[in-house]
Amino acid sequence: MVQRVTCTKATIQLIELLKEKHGPLMFHQSGGCCDGSSPMCYAMGDFIIGENDTLLGEIAGCPFYINSAQYEYWKHTQLIIDVVEGRGGMFSLEGPEGKRFLTRSRMFSEEERASLRG
Repeated sequence: MVQRVTCTKATIQLIELLKEKHGPLMFHQSGGCCDGSSPMCYAMGDFIIGENDTLLGEIAGCPFYINSAQYEYWKHTQLIIDVVEGRGGMFSLEGPEGKRFLTRSRMFSEEERASLRG
C-alpha cells in the first residue's frame, strides 16, 4: 500500500524519545513563514487542526496533517520525514534535542498515483 507520508528510522527513534518526554504527538507540515516549510511536531492537542487541514497519514503512530491548499501542490509526491542535526522550528518539540525534522519528497509513479485514487 502506498503511503502519502512516511519516515526514516532516525525519525522513528526521535519520535519515540519525544513521546517518552511529551506523551502522544502530532505533526503538521508547516506552509512557510517563520519556520519555512518544516514538519512541526507538537504534543497532541497543542496545535488546533482546522477544517482546511488534511490528514495525510501517520508516522510512528502520530497523525500527520497538512494544509489543504498546500496539499494540492504536493499531492503528486510522497513526503518522507527525516531528521538532521541542527535547530528546527522554535515551536516544534525536537528543537531542544539538537535535531530537526526535515521533509524530503519523491514523485509518485503512475501506478502509485492510480492506487491512491482507488
